[in-house]
Amino acid sequence: MVIPDKSENKAYKKVIIYYFSGSGNARNVGQWFAQTAKENWVESQIINIAKIQRHSIVHPEPDALIVFISPVHGFNYPPVMLNFIIRFPKGKNKVVLMNTRAGMLIGKFITPGLTGIAFYLSALILKVKGYSIKAIKPVDMPSNWISIHPGLNARTVAYLHEKNRERVVTFAQKILLGKSEFRALLEVYDLLLAPIAFGYYFMGRFFFAKTYYASKDCNQCDLCVKACPVKAIIKVDQRPFWTFNCESCMKCMGSCPEKAIETGHGVFIGYSLIFSMFIIVPFFKYFNLYFFQIENGLLKNLVESLLFLMFFAVWYRIVHWSMRFKIIERIIVYTSFTKYKFWGQRYKAL
Repeated sequence: MVIPDKSENKAYKKVIIYYFSGSGNARNVGQWFAQTAKENWVESQIINIAKIQRHSIVHPEPDALIVFISPVHGFNYPPVMLNFIIRFPKGKNKVVLMNTRAGMLIGKFITPGLTGIAFYLSALILKVKGYSIKAIKPVDMPSNWISIHPGLNARTVAYLHEKNRERVVTFAQKILLGKSEFRALLEVYDLLLAPIAFGYYFMGRFFFAKTYYASKDCNQCDLCVKACPVKAIIKVDQRPFWTFNCESCMKCMGSCPEKAIETGHGVFIGYSLIFSMFIIVPFFKYFNLYFFQIENGLLKNLVESLLFLMFFAVWYRIVHWSMRFKIIERIIVYTSFTKYKFWGQRYKAL
């Protein structure tokens, strides 16, 4: 008796999935896709790009389907995934692009997040390299960016996981049969977010990198330092210190066993006021007086942003040092929204 090969009806013999994940959303999507491939007798390989040598990427088999999965940061793929795609060797493979974006829940309706330019930019890069884009798929997984909004409750997280798993499985089955899907590209309003996406990539992400602090609850376990997927956390003054390499993926905040990592909302507001009153106004006053008048609004905004970032890095180092004093540490912690239950629900992917 001959046992039929169930992979005969499939368009691919192998799927290679490359993912970047902070809190675990993209990892889960990759695992769901890989499991679907396995159940359909298609070989699958899933690779965490944070754990491989990204400067010398092994060329995938020429007939394998390649899947890239990453969260959306600032309406774009984060730099670690974009740089990975830029360094990816040239080829002719079929490619699927997926992302995890900020999903919310209203009743039983999953509100879609925003992809921005993530698909457009990465697809362009891969097309130039010779690849054929076979499908794209945004997945509205639970938003974990509690620096910006309150955390989601357990019921919402569980519901989003359940529904999105069903959607990913259905999508994977369709793709494995050789079909395509590009409906997400019809969301042309994403292109309107391009200025914000580029602004975040070149400036905004550096601001967010300097808003995280470890409170006195930190027990020096160094889990955040070891687990950071981009090695952005170091030890300074015997406490975690976030460098400009931080991607704001929230892995540290979600995995800290003591919930000791907070976003310094009060610190950021205080700095913004001080910068506005005592730095930027005197700077332009004396710069215009002794050098030349900056008339162009775009140039002025660029100069102001650069100065804001430069002084913010100094401010962050001063505040980090000052947290050795209990009163300073308590002020910083209690002016952080993430300290309070109504806001700071830490997120871990199920």
